[in-house]
Amino acid sequence: MKRSVCLFCSAVEDLPASARGLAAEFGAACGARGLRLVYGGSGRGLMGIAARAAAAAGGEVLGIMPRHLIRPERAAENIGTLLIVESLAERKQRMTEAADLFVALPGGIGTLNELIEMLTLNDLGLQAKPVILCASDGFWQPFVAMIERFRAYGVLRPSVERSLRVATSVDETMRLIDSSAASPVPATESRSV
Repeated sequence: MKRSVCLFCSAVEDLPASARGLAAEFGAACGARGLRLVYGGSGRGLMGIAARAAAAAGGEVLGIMPRHLIRPERAAENIGTLLIVESLAERKQRMTEAADLFVALPGGIGTLNELIEMLTLNDLGLQAKPVILCASDGFWQPFVAMIERFRAYGVLRPSVERSLRVATSVDETMRLIDSSAASPVPATESRSV
């Protein structure tokens, strides 16, 4: 069965060249490796760059776009399959269900929201899917420092650390994706909050 990688990243235009290059390289690597790219369905910013690169490399692409964002996010109707849903919550649920693992490239509040939810689902034992942060310019370092602060303070369960990986290149990200197929993240016991 084809593995699916869900990509979280920005739909903002005019981001640094390093971020745009990373998105293009990541999408092309997914396509070349036969990974299905699942993403937010935008034709803009890093989302659009990665999706176009994956499709150009022969990869399967699934975009999931809330109806109210079709115009502002310029839904990528000509890249792979585009699934229209009714809300951001449904988009996130569909992306979660469709993915075997998650990769976050540089992004803003929406990316952070998606990333935190995937780590929370792993922490609660509701899924056991790796989460990989990828940026070559130190973009994720403040987030990693916050995770380390949580650990040092005692409020971070080991399940989060087990599921979170950090990469500084697409090659390293692909190695982490390959190794996650061989050794999936163990599920934790379900807990009530």
